[in-house]
Amino acid sequence: MSNKDIPLKKILISEEQLAKKTKELADQLSKDYVGKDPIFICVLRGAVLFFSDLMKNLDIKCSMDFIAPSSYSGNLESSGVVRLLLDLRENIKGRHVILVEDIIDTGLTMNYMIENLKTRKPASLEVCALLDKTENRKQPVATKYIGFKIPNEFVVGYGLDYQEFYRNLPYVGVLDEQKIQKK
Repeated sequence: MSNKDIPLKKILISEEQLAKKTKELADQLSKDYVGKDPIFICVLRGAVLFFSDLMKNLDIKCSMDFIAPSSYSGNLESSGVVRLLLDLRENIKGRHVILVEDIIDTGLTMNYMIENLKTRKPASLEVCALLDKTENRKQPVATKYIGFKIPNEFVVGYGLDYQEFYRNLPYVGVLDEQKIQKK
């Protein structure tokens, strides 16, 4: 896929910036969770690339699991209705949990996830999100670990998609909605 085939306005966050910030977050998490044997939960599918790079940079004993909520259904904005497509395999009762997400947008999905996981009685629960789009927030979300605050634009790449495409881009770019509508 050549760059001319990608419907982007601009690259918002470069591959180098992503690598640097992911390493910084992993270093902070390693420091904060030393000796606690935390479990990192990847929110599928969008967070998978960020999660993978984050895990490779951690310097602590930890485990991982996966969960898959859905609220987009291929649209440019969240539907607000959250469905759980895949649940955890591990019991998180008494565990230190870090929920790893690609982007916090409206806050609806993340709040659903937090409330769902709290019912399972973890020792602690924190959120680590690559991107935070606060301008579009409908519900507040307490996040301790944030990579980048971004404007209210639809972004793709580094795990984020538009109709399941462009997840494989090594950077985060702003989708050109006019080019999408012409197709």
